[in-house]
Amino acid sequence: METAKRKEVLRSWFAGVVDKLGYKFTPDAGMADFLLEQLVLLERKLGSPYCPCQAVTGCREADMKIVCPCIPYHRRHFDHMKQCWCGLYVHKDVTDPSALRQIPADEVPPA
Repeated sequence: METAKRKEVLRSWFAGVVDKLGYKFTPDAGMADFLLEQLVLLERKLGSPYCPCQAVTGCREADMKIVCPCIPYHRRHFDHMKQCWCGLYVHKDVTDPSALRQIPADEVPPA
């Protein structure tokens, strides 16, 4: 499947998943398009649409936690940052994702 078509398939499927989790695609359309393209390229190369900003380890159990959308595996951390690691998804109330920052896991308050 060509890249543009696959990006739209992933966008459509992911939108329904992340909506139920309280997230949406970043309002930065250029960034969303770029990240979706990276997911397609990773899927072609590695077999799954892994997060483009996380290293694939080769350990299936660990790597399944970075298959997009990985929000369920990192929910507390992402909820604290109001975005996922790569910034493809943001909380529904976010209007300016440029104001958000990455926060190391060890800085996230305990549950």
